[in-house]
Amino acid sequence: LYVGNSFFYYNNSLHAHVREFVLRAETKNNFRSVSATISASGLNWHDVAAYFRPDAVGSYSFDAQNRVIFTPKGQKPFDVTILMDCSQCPVHPELKTLFTEYAEKHAATVRANGAEPVLFMSWAYQNVPEMTGELADAYTAMGNKLKALVIPAGLAFATAQAQAPEIGLYQKDKRHPTLAGTYLAAATTYATLFGKTPEGNRYTADLPDEVAAKLQTAAWTAVQDYFKR
Repeated sequence: LYVGNSFFYYNNSLHAHVREFVLRAETKNNFRSVSATISASGLNWHDVAAYFRPDAVGSYSFDAQNRVIFTPKGQKPFDVTILMDCSQCPVHPELKTLFTEYAEKHAATVRANGAEPVLFMSWAYQNVPEMTGELADAYTAMGNKLKALVIPAGLAFATAQAQAPEIGLYQKDKRHPTLAGTYLAAATTYATLFGKTPEGNRYTADLPDEVAAKLQTAAWTAVQDYFKR
């Protein structure tokens, strides 16, 4: 379950791209995911407990032939819930207390429902690069406090910009991701959740092969560097 905002749902949704990485790399392909997003939302906008109601979110899905597939009765809907706050909230002087409050609250709710919380470290605005370190510090501190995994997407953006500055990761608003930006975030998410390199994965999201390869490398570099620390 992905709980967040437009950073998740741009470009046909991050969860759909992560799924494509999984389908091409893992032998067990019964991977399902759902995105629960609200435009511009912070974590305090979401009622995470409601997403775990029986026979509600995740109770059915669609297969490759667009047939409805029902989740077996009694099966828990999610193993992992990925939580992302609004793009400024963890470091905003008036909103960062809400980040702390609701990250803790939602993590407890997720665990009470038999799943593991994961935090998604979002990226800096294109014209405010200092946000990278600030967001990384905030998400890392919260991840350590909650003993929760952190997906270092923001650090992957910084790595890709350093390694391949010719690849555009941002829309004109300097905030939302291009397809390349979403692809990079998906590669970083896959690498973090599965502990495996996305390098060489056959999924390219129809980006040029050389662009996909550079983004895969940037994602894996960022993940390795982050968890070494």
